[in-house]
Amino acid sequence: MATRQTKLKIGIVGAGSVVKNRHLPALKKIPDVEIVAVCNSSYESSEECCKKYIPEAKPHANWAELVAEPDIDIVWIGTPPYLHSTIAISALEAGKHVFTQARMALNLPEAEEMFAASQRNPHLVTMVCPPPHGMRGNLFIQKLLAEDYLGEPHHLRLQSLSGKYTDPDAPPHWRQRDELSGLNVLTLGIYAEVVQRWFGPITHVFARQRTINPVRQGYEIRIPDMVLVLCKFENGMAGVMEFSGVAPFENSDRLQVFGNEGMLSYDFSSDRINGGRLGEKDAVEIEIPPELEQRWRVEEDFIAAARSPASIQPQPNFAQGLQYMRVVQGVADSIALGSEIEIAI
Repeated sequence: MATRQTKLKIGIVGAGSVVKNRHLPALKKIPDVEIVAVCNSSYESSEECCKKYIPEAKPHANWAELVAEPDIDIVWIGTPPYLHSTIAISALEAGKHVFTQARMALNLPEAEEMFAASQRNPHLVTMVCPPPHGMRGNLFIQKLLAEDYLGEPHHLRLQSLSGKYTDPDAPPHWRQRDELSGLNVLTLGIYAEVVQRWFGPITHVFARQRTINPVRQGYEIRIPDMVLVLCKFENGMAGVMEFSGVAPFENSDRLQVFGNEGMLSYDFSSDRINGGRLGEKDAVEIEIPPELEQRWRVEEDFIAAARSPASIQPQPNFAQGLQYMRVVQGVADSIALGSEIEIAI
């Protein structure tokens, strides 16, 4: 077990750009952590990755062989979502801690299977990669809400707009391919995780979608280009969330929430927070106190939890990932049925 070893050994399955540019540099800075194996889409790409980034690691052609390696303590999954469930469950049953890239799984049944596997192995640590969106101001927002800055929150608006899919002649991005991404649409899963962390569970959704460019180079696009979601939270707050990849000249991610005593807004591109309370003249920018600024330390947090699984719980774990996948599934079901969907919490 990992807790009986001085050095934690990691096997990486799927070494794409996020793993190479974000996770690898951070993991290499942590003492007593060793990346010992890599499995990419082919043996050749695994070997190339090892030579360029981790010369001490062993390349693999098959992820199952990597998972079966007895000296590996952690399986770090960086593949697209279509492999997350199969690899994560196999790794947990093999006695490995599991870190997986967002989004958690193709759909809710797969996420439920991942969570069930984590419950069968409570001594192992699981984590879904958290979004950087809102991370810097996360603790401060939670403090403001705990201090009832808004009073009773009643209305939430979230916009996540970009023009990344406006070119009709561009090939399909892998995030537009449902065989790779499943039900995950644009940044829906990311923001379902963020808003539920701050405001509690979403209990109902009613969604509409459009696909502006339904065929790309002969490939039929089945993941929407835009989605509008009406939602209700357990605390009674109503919300509207708008996601688009076909908004020309836009690149904005912004949250506004209104209560009976004030409002808060969060610009996710700049981590700027604005707020105002009744009786004040205007809403103004609120500086994040330096002692509450939260930096990216995802890799450090996961490794610390793997060293002490009984006392540290990294977030989001598979339970929290399951909750946002319920929203993703609910949105897909609402689009398919044309009706409001109630979400289990």
